[in-house]
Amino acid sequence: MAGEYWFNTETHEVEEGRQSDASKLMGPYPTREEAAHAIEKAKARAKAWEAEEEAER
Repeated sequence: MAGEYWFNTETHEVEEGRQSDASKLMGPYPTREEAAHAIEKAKARAKAWEAEEEAER
C-alpha cells in the first residue's frame, strides 16, 4: 500500500509500499525516516531486553 514505508532487512533499503516478501520486511511505518531507523531501534530494544534479563539473573 502506498503511503506506508517498510524497511527491507535483506537490502537495508526503505520501500514505499510493500514491494518485497513480507519475511524480509519490518513495518509498516508512517514515514520514510522512521522506516530508515527501524533496524537501529530493533537492535536497541533487543539490547535493552538482554540487559534486563541479565539483571534478573
